[in-house]
Amino acid sequence: MRTFHGIAELEDAVGSHLGYSEWHPIPQQQIDTFAEATGDHQWIHVDPERAAGGPFGTTIAHGFLTLSLVPMLSEQVYSVEGVRAALNYGANKLRFPSPVPVGSRVRAGVELLAVTPVSMGYQVATRVTIEREGGDKPACVGAMLAVVVP
Repeated sequence: MRTFHGIAELEDAVGSHLGYSEWHPIPQQQIDTFAEATGDHQWIHVDPERAAGGPFGTTIAHGFLTLSLVPMLSEQVYSVEGVRAALNYGANKLRFPSPVPVGSRVRAGVELLAVTPVSMGYQVATRVTIEREGGDKPACVGAMLAVVVP
């Protein structure tokens, strides 16, 4: 975990890789709970019998489930002390290059792209790459945006 003591320290780290999160397992229960929360019950995610005959041989996590792990995983990589709030602002160029089969473990790597003053504080842009243990391509890559309020 990398801790920054204020915005100035964070700005000094622009262009650097901040580190990696812990590995996070993706059990079927988490996939099913995400399906319930979002209403996305596509068989490739929630029907293990049918998915066994599908293109991946098993169920896979929703792409947006993988994306939804970004805040939790990023918190394991870095923090900024001395701020009142950090708010999700969006994402640029979001892609899901490879699936996450049930039972996989994923982790996030975070690169700090920019820290830009905005009306509420600072917009922080990071490139978050979620990789699957043993995978040859990332599961999710996106330029994530947050607003940090000092």
